[in-house]
Amino acid sequence: MDLISFLYENFTHITWQMPVMWAIGGILIFLAIKKDMEPTLLLPMGFGAIMVNLPFSGAVTQYRNAAGEIISKAQYDSLIEQGLEAEIEEGMLSVLFNAGIANELFPLILFIGIGAMIDFGPILTNPKLMIFGAAAQFGIFFTLCMASMFFDINDAASIGIIGAADGPTSIVVANKLGSNYLPAIMVAAYSYMALVPIIQPPVIKLLTTKKERMIRMPYEQKSVSKLTRILFPIIITAVAGLVAPSSVSLVGCLMFGNLIRECGVLNQLSETAQKVLANLITIFLGITIASQMQGEQFLDINTLLILGLGLVAFIFDTAFGVVFAKFLNLFLKKKINPMIGAAGISAFPMSGRIVHKMGLAEDNQNFLLMHSIGVNVSGQIASVIAGGLILNFFM
Repeated sequence: MDLISFLYENFTHITWQMPVMWAIGGILIFLAIKKDMEPTLLLPMGFGAIMVNLPFSGAVTQYRNAAGEIISKAQYDSLIEQGLEAEIEEGMLSVLFNAGIANELFPLILFIGIGAMIDFGPILTNPKLMIFGAAAQFGIFFTLCMASMFFDINDAASIGIIGAADGPTSIVVANKLGSNYLPAIMVAAYSYMALVPIIQPPVIKLLTTKKERMIRMPYEQKSVSKLTRILFPIIITAVAGLVAPSSVSLVGCLMFGNLIRECGVLNQLSETAQKVLANLITIFLGITIASQMQGEQFLDINTLLILGLGLVAFIFDTAFGVVFAKFLNLFLKKKINPMIGAAGISAFPMSGRIVHKMGLAEDNQNFLLMHSIGVNVSGQIASVIAGGLILNFFM
C-alpha cells in the first residue's frame, strides 16, 4: 500500500489549474501545427506550459524544507531569515529564465537577428511611409491610459507596450519597470503577434470600403546607395538615443543586426544571425516564457484583464493606422490605400503580408507588398522608440 501511495502521490497533488493550463498548452500547440501560426513561438510555449504545470515539475525551481517537503518561495525565504534549513532544486526553465529573460539578454540578442532580416530599402526610397509606423503606436498610449484605471502606473505602462506588437520590447520594458505581471504580458504579446492574421483583417474591413481597399499604389523602383544603407542604422541609433536614451539597447541591437546585413563584408555572419541565431533564441525564448505560466499564478482575474487590454492595444494600433491614412487622403491628390496604415504595427513581416493579401483579394492586380512592408519596417523602428519613451517617462 505504501508503494502504491508513493507511485501515485503526484496524482493527488493535481490542482484544478493544472488541467486548464494543459488545455491552454494544447491550444497553443494546435495553433502552431494545424494553423501554422508562429510555430517557432507557440509550439515551445505550449509544450512548456504543459511541462511546468505537472505536479512537482522538475522543469522549474522547487523549494524544500528540512523534511524534504515542497514549499513556496515565500516560505523558503521565511525559513532562511529564521536561520532554518531549506534547499533549492534548480529547474532548467527557471535557470534559462534567469539567464536570458530576467536580464533581457534573449530579447536583445533576438533583435540582432531581426535587424539582419530587415531590408530598409522600401522606406529609404519612400521615407514618408515612416509616419504610418509612428501613427500605429497610438494603441500603446491609449491602452496605457485604460490600464492605469486598474493597475499601478508602471504595470499599466508595461501592459500598454503589448500594443507595440513586439515581444522583445514588451519583455524589456516590463522587466525594467519591475512589472508584477511579466508572465501575462509576455504571453499576451507573443500570442497576439501570432494571431495578427485573425485580429487585423476584420478591423481593416470594418474601417474601409471596398473602393478604398482597391486603391492601387504603383511602386516606383529606386536604387538606394550602399552608403545610405550603411549610414541609416547608425543615424537611427544616434537619433533614437538622443530622443529616448533608454531605447539605445533595443534600437542599437536592431540596427546593429541591420548593419551586419548591409555592410557587405559580413555575409556569413548576417546569414547566421538571420537563421541560426534568430531561430535558436526564439526556441529558447518561447519555452522559457512558459516557465512563468504556472497555473497558480497565471490563472487569475488580472491575467484575463491583461489579455483583454492587450487585445484592445492591437485593435487600436490597427484602427488608428487605417484612420490616419484615411485622414491623409482628404488632402492628397494621389490617394493612399488606407490598409497600409494597419501594417504600422511591429509584427514584421506578418502584418505587411496580410495587407498585401487583402489587396490582392479585392483586385488581383493590386500589389501593395512593397508599400505595406515599408510601413511594417517603420513600425518595427517606431515600436522600440515608443518602448524607450515609456521607459524614459516611468523609470
